[in-house]
Amino acid sequence: MPSRRRFLQAGALGGAALLLAGYAAVPSADPAPADGQRRWLQPRDAEIVAALAPTMLGRADLPLAQVIDGVDLAVAGLPPATRQEVRQLFDLLGNRWARRWLAGVRSPWRQAGQAELADFLQRWRDSHFLLQRSAYQALHQLIGAAWYGNPASWAAIGYRLPAGVMEMLP
Repeated sequence: MPSRRRFLQAGALGGAALLLAGYAAVPSADPAPADGQRRWLQPRDAEIVAALAPTMLGRADLPLAQVIDGVDLAVAGLPPATRQEVRQLFDLLGNRWARRWLAGVRSPWRQAGQAELADFLQRWRDSHFLLQRSAYQALHQLIGAAWYGNPASWAAIGYRLPAGVMEMLP
């Protein structure tokens, strides 16, 4: 039977171990986002899109500012209830604790590696939880629409507007 002194020592050591483990488990703080004026996306949201778009689209040479502007335009055109859900998604991903423990991304979005981001996207795409699969689909559709709706992407995918459409454009 341990003595009271031994019990208090074990409790103090256990508390110290928990404090050290908590200190080691704190994810890195996100650096201050660059300022940008957009209709709907906040600077932190733009960083998330900038980090995920090259991995999601499989292209390292994306014009990220155009993709971010496209996502901003796409979200701004959504119904208010859907915009609110997208806001919740970006707020969740922008939270460093959720980024670390829910998304599994240790580094801030701007500093995360391609492999880490690819793992995150694959986990959410193939998740057993409908909410994570839905969040992945939302990100996938927004980033895909932003990129493939941009005329700058059409040459890379071999798309040309039909001649009839070209004649209608100013």
